[in-house]
Order: sequence, then C-alpha cells, then structure tokens
Amino acid sequence: MTFVPPTPHPTRPDLRGTFGMVASTHWLASASAQSVLERGGNAFDAAVAGAFVLHVVEPHLNGPGGDLTAIVATADGPGRPRVLMGQGPAPAGATIEHYRDVEGLDLVPGSGALAAAVPGAVDAWLLLLRDHGTWAVADVLAPAVGYARDGHPVLAAVCRTIEGVSGLFQEHWPTSAERWLPGGRAPRPGELVTNPELAALLEQLVAAERTAAEGGADRTAAVDAARAVWRTVVGEAVEEFVRTPHRHADGRDHAGVLTAADVAGFQASFEDAVSVEFRGHTVVKTGAWGQGPALLEALRILEGYDDGRLDPSTELGAHTVLEALKLALADRDTWYGDPEGADPVPLDALLSDEYAAARRALIGERASHELRPGSVPGRTTPPVPTLRTSYATDVPAAALPGAPTGGALAGIGEPTVVVTTGAPLNGDGLETDATGATRGDTCHLDVVDRWGNMISATPSGGWLQSSPAVPGLGFALGTRLQMTWLDESSPSALVPGRRPRTTLTPTLVLRDGEPVLACGSPGGDQQDQWQLAFLLRVLVGGYTPQEAIDAPALHTTSAPGSFWPRTWTPGGAVVEDRLGAHVLAGLAERGHLLTLAGDWALGRLSAVTRDPATGVLGAAANPRGAQGYAAGR
Repeated sequence: MTFVPPTPHPTRPDLRGTFGMVASTHWLASASAQSVLERGGNAFDAAVAGAFVLHVVEPHLNGPGGDLTAIVATADGPGRPRVLMGQGPAPAGATIEHYRDVEGLDLVPGSGALAAAVPGAVDAWLLLLRDHGTWAVADVLAPAVGYARDGHPVLAAVCRTIEGVSGLFQEHWPTSAERWLPGGRAPRPGELVTNPELAALLEQLVAAERTAAEGGADRTAAVDAARAVWRTVVGEAVEEFVRTPHRHADGRDHAGVLTAADVAGFQASFEDAVSVEFRGHTVVKTGAWGQGPALLEALRILEGYDDGRLDPSTELGAHTVLEALKLALADRDTWYGDPEGADPVPLDALLSDEYAAARRALIGERASHELRPGSVPGRTTPPVPTLRTSYATDVPAAALPGAPTGGALAGIGEPTVVVTTGAPLNGDGLETDATGATRGDTCHLDVVDRWGNMISATPSGGWLQSSPAVPGLGFALGTRLQMTWLDESSPSALVPGRRPRTTLTPTLVLRDGEPVLACGSPGGDQQDQWQLAFLLRVLVGGYTPQEAIDAPALHTTSAPGSFWPRTWTPGGAVVEDRLGAHVLAGLAERGHLLTLAGDWALGRLSAVTRDPATGVLGAAANPRGAQGYAAGR
C-alpha cells in the first residue's frame, strides 16, 4: 500500500538551486533575507535580517516584545544542531499567589501585561548574529529600519486585526490607538504604514554597536553593546508603563509585574536539542520546555506501523495520525515544562521503544474522547488541570476587551483556528470567531546557504493586539505566560524565573548526520500537528516539500488548548474539506467530531532543503492566504 499520489499540479514550484534558499511567512522577509545571501552574508545573517523585517510587516503575528525558538546547524559542525533559546521567563513578581489571591484569577489572562514573559526574541537574534553571523548589527537591521521609518504596504490581515480591536484600543488602550489608529481609523490594505518609534529604537542599537567599535571593541563586544542597550532602554520603558492598570482578557483592569530588572537580567542562550530516529532520518526539536518532543513521541508511536498506515490522506492514516497526536499531546500537557528548579521532564522514558509500544497499543478503531497521559516508572503522574469544553464569564459583555464589536477578546491565544464555534477562516491565518475574538498567531522563517548552514526559526508573541503598545518603543509585550497554570502541582505552573512551556516548535531533519531539511509553521497547538503530516508525506510518502505543503491538512482539538481560556473538544478534529467526502465520512463513522475548515485553511508551513551529496538546495512555502514566499537560486 502506497501513499495517495500528490496533487498533479502543485500551487508553486519546488525551488532548486545551489546558492541559497529562504522561505518565510511574508514575502518581504524572504526577499530581505535573500538579499543578504546575495551580498555575501551567511544563513544566520540572512535569518536575523528577515526576522527583524517580520517584526515590522507582521506585527499582528510577532514583535520585538515576543519570543523565539530556532534550531541551528552550522556547516562546520554537522550532526550537532543546537537550539537558539529566546523564550523569556516569568518575571520575579509573577507568582501564583499574586495572580490568584491578589488579582483574583484562576487562569493567566490571554491579553494584558500580566501575561507578559520577559521579551526574548531580540536578544536571541542578536546572540545568533554574534556567535554565528558575519555581518554588523547595522547591516542586518537596515531593511527593518527602512520599512519602519519609511513605510511598507500594510497587509489586509493587519488591517482586519486592528479594525477588530479598534474599540478596545479607543476605550481602554490609548497608546495602541495612537500607534495603530492614526486619524481615528485603521489603515487600509496597501497603505504605507510606518513605525517611527521602533525605527528609532533599532537605530539606538546600531549607534551602540558603532560607538563600541569606534572605541576599539571587537565584533563580539560591539554586538553585545547593542544587546545591552536593548535590555536597558526596553526595561526602563516597560516597567514605567505596566504599573498603570489596563484592561485584560478577563474584562478587568490589572497592572503588570514586569520590571526593568527582569528585562536586564535575561540573556538568550544556545541549548542541546532533542531528537529521535524515524525512517532513516534524525528529527530534531527543542527540549520539553517547548512542545517539540510531542512531535517526536508521535513519530515514535507511528514508527511501529507499516508505511501504508501513515498516509494522512486516507481514512485509516488520518485516524491513526490523529490518535497518535492525542496521546503525545496528553503527555505534553501532563509532563512538559521548564526543568529549572523542578523535576526534569522524563523524556528518555517518554521517547523510549517500550513507552511508544505501550502508547501504540492504545490506538483502536474508534476515536478516543479521553485525555490519556501515560505513566512513567518511578515518577508520580502530575494531576490533570481542570479542563473546560467552553468558556463562560459573568463579566458584562460591554466590559470585555473589544466591545462594542460583540465582546472581542483581544490578543488571546495563538491558534490559527477557533474550533469551539466552527467559525470560518478568513484565509490568512487569522480569524474572528462567533464572539468576535481576534486571535494572534505566529511567523516562521527557514534559511539554508551554499556552505551548508541551516536554520529553522519560529518567532512569535508581542502581537499588536496582545497588550497595550509601550510608549517610546512602538510595540506591545507578549502574552506567553497564559500558557502556565496557576496550580503549583503542574510542571507548567507559573513560577518566577521559569520559562512558560511554549508552543513554538521549529524542526530540523538530518540524514547520516547532515542537515537536509528545515521546516516549521505558525499555529499554536497545531504547529507540530501540521508538521507531522508534512514530515510523513516527505519522509515516507516521497512527496516534494511543496507537494506536502499543498496537501490537505488536519489536526486534533482533543487536547487542552495551550492558550487562554484553555478549552478543548473531546474527540474533536479539524480538517480541510479536500481530504474528500469518503475520508471525512469514514472519520466521522469512527467517532471523530469533525469541523470542516474549508479547502485551503489549515497549516502555513515553509521549508528549505539541502542534498549533501550534490549541494543542491531547495525551498517551498505555503500558498494559503497568498502571503508566504520562498526565494532562492
């Protein structure tokens, strides 16, 4: 039994060349990164340039106040990919007691400064530039500074996001209204939009590097000078601003707890990656402070099946993939968290042959509607948090963020799809559900150069709709702390200095120790789910990356959401209609509660490839929403 053949005519070509390749979620970021490759920069210089452009042109999906994870493979160190860790921790004042007893919360809100972890993205990008890049800060920031100072044609999705939360901005977040509603209205698609405050901040980093270099500092010290200015200027501005209470997603006003000392004390780092072997390849992810090992566990479960049962385009394959994901995500939500100061996550056990076999045995012919975490010998299984299948509030609708647009909950979540309402997607990775809730999402960027350097990076957070814009900075804080629990017994409990368990989950694939594929996707809890289907089609089904990106996507919602208000749909599955009536009917017969998302609605993958034997490079990008773009030669 073989995989269903891919669509005869992909939406785009698989790019091929030998010089350098880039793929990202926005064409301006891809073009900017490729321009760096063309001028002699390496993959890491290009990635940093593209990432800062993403901050400017996709402010509804990421920003300088957000976070970042990446998997990095250097040409001079094949077989040893490293994780670039740009996930800031909880501030010193972010205690369960404060949130629960003083603020009266049972969940960390989905928007507002109480949900803000320490911003980590900018320091991580500059660390990558310092240690593995070759260019100066001034050169890699030039495209982003130009777009922020002189303007760029704004996306329709950005305009819709701003329009959706305009009531919140005007009534409760005046600094955001000043930043995003000039003249009292949202920008129109294609209008030139500027961000002079962000441009000025980036120019301060450039000036710090230049002053340090003129004073005799070497390249490393000069980049560090820019990092120091970032931490100082941003920290001081943030602490002063968040002291003023402002509207949060729970419909009440709270002050934030982030301080200048929190920002000054954070430094990004490189960490060891986690990997498993699958069908002759090594798949590499972050540690269990991210959700990446859930993809690895799903692969370990699926490794025990024949190839024919792994095709997501068939009824049996889709059922098997969905059930494996439920089991892996149940372990994610039960066991994963930042190990700092806590019991280490038992990944050796969770990814072992014996454990995978036991989990595989739980997959039957019917869809499970239960949350079934596994047990680990010698460890007490943490209790499952109280789960909701819906969210109810007694706060008057008019008091919720976003009223008068029907009670919109601004900046909540990261999922591309809201499945509790069955609301249709608008086609660009954002959505307003039946309550008017505008949800944030994420970006992705992959680069490979002619020397063999490769990076898969997923920046996110700091959405313009996540919290009020900070005066003088031109951006908002992220809301990653909404992924923590106000429950001391949880491995993902809110603890000062500990990282929230992020959904950001880039992927790198090796063959014979050499990096051959970098990929990733926005989508919150769906990121690894969509990547799993992509990897199965490429590594098992023989699809090209573009064919696999174009293929119909699906994911389960039968796992707790990682974002406020932390709901789930027991037995739920969201599918693209293109899977076909016969497959969908079969899944429904097996007990999957289906939400039909449309023909082209799920997944926003991008990927780059390299064949070590020939040096041929490749790139592919997502056609959904007509925004992602691959470039190269």
